[in-house]
Amino acid sequence: MTRVLLLSLVSCLLAIHQATLITRCDLAKVLLQEDLDGFEGCSVSDRLCLAFVESNFNISKVYENTGGSFDYGVFQINSHDWCNDHRSHSENLCCRECQELMSPNLLSTINCAKKIVSGAGGMYNWVNWKVHYSGWPLSYWMTGCHLE
Repeated sequence: MTRVLLLSLVSCLLAIHQATLITRCDLAKVLLQEDLDGFEGCSVSDRLCLAFVESNFNISKVYENTGGSFDYGVFQINSHDWCNDHRSHSENLCCRECQELMSPNLLSTINCAKKIVSGAGGMYNWVNWKVHYSGWPLSYWMTGCHLE
């Protein structure tokens, strides 16, 4: 019994260790530097909310969907349409490897997210966004971030 508990504890610690988190304000700073405030009608607050609901600000998050595709990175970009993970069929519309979407420098993720938002559906391409946050005032996501 002790052995099983120890193995469970080690597994949980490894999963926590592997997570690469970014703070809300650090992400806001990067998004502002990359001129995403107002891009395609969405604010940095909108994108912060999206990152929270999709990954809880976890840059290294990977989620397996029921259809066999995977979602990658802080914005949980799907492998079926947007990136190539060599595990599932992909249209690879962002022309990049899914692993790149988990890079701490975030440039691949931001460029792919820009492409997604620029296309049909915009922010509605993220189901959690559409269901939970579309149309709500979200400026409070910038509260406490001293970015000037």
